[in-house]
Amino acid sequence: MLYETARDWLSAPTRRVMLFGMSGLGKTHVSDILRGNGDWFHYSVDYRIGTRYLGEHIADNFKREAMKVPLLRDLLLSDSVHIRSNITFNNLSPLSTYLGKPGPTAKGALPFAEYMRRQALHQQAEISAMLDTKHFIDRARALYGYDHFICDSSGSICEIVNPDDPADPVLGALSDCLLPVWIEGSGQHTEELIRRFARAPKPMYYRPERVKTLWREYLDSNSLTEDTADPDDFMRFAYARALEDRQPRYRAMARNRGVSVKAEEIAAVRSSDDFIALIARALEHR
Repeated sequence: MLYETARDWLSAPTRRVMLFGMSGLGKTHVSDILRGNGDWFHYSVDYRIGTRYLGEHIADNFKREAMKVPLLRDLLLSDSVHIRSNITFNNLSPLSTYLGKPGPTAKGALPFAEYMRRQALHQQAEISAMLDTKHFIDRARALYGYDHFICDSSGSICEIVNPDDPADPVLGALSDCLLPVWIEGSGQHTEELIRRFARAPKPMYYRPERVKTLWREYLDSNSLTEDTADPDDFMRFAYARALEDRQPRYRAMARNRGVSVKAEEIAAVRSSDDFIALIARALEHR
């Protein structure tokens, strides 16, 4: 690991960390705190995906919908209006909207084949965005003078890597330049995440083979077809399974490449000093 011991971490002139785990457990919250302290560069993988790699696809999707409205169609064709995504670190709705949900188009969903095409685009975009991390570490220091770096990864990072493969190219590149830190939620956190998701199901990325299995299982168990499926109901079904699937994958990433901290510990972080002390304790107890 980049930092083998707490002493290595505390004495390091530069501290570089990647937070990973389910969305909603504090990755972006802590990243915002560290950035707000003024001496940490915040690299948001989801933001990079939604701007650099899928930005054009997202904007084209907006334009496709706008072209269905006669007034907007005329304005677009005459270059009288400009449509773009206003994605931010804390508002990733344009990316989620683009990924969509499978099901009947009458319910605002995507045909399953198109849904899978967008999932594949996201997979490649996420791999590329993760591999861009080293470039941003160097850029943050050379251009802006940041010594410390926080990578705010996507909740789906465990879907694009093989946690138990010592030769995994993405994890290898990441662990060479920063310390992976898993934010581990409790059973209570899991229940709250499921309740929150049930209220407002949102699109997510899953491994292709897994999402195909989940889709078929959902349709068969409910005697449905693609044309009669409920997109939000499927997303709730898939999300609950994703929480089960991802925990052992996250755990293997932390065991093989980094450390883990509890979600309650992350929630208690109020400053850069708090965070540095928390990671030192995690290294001591590894």
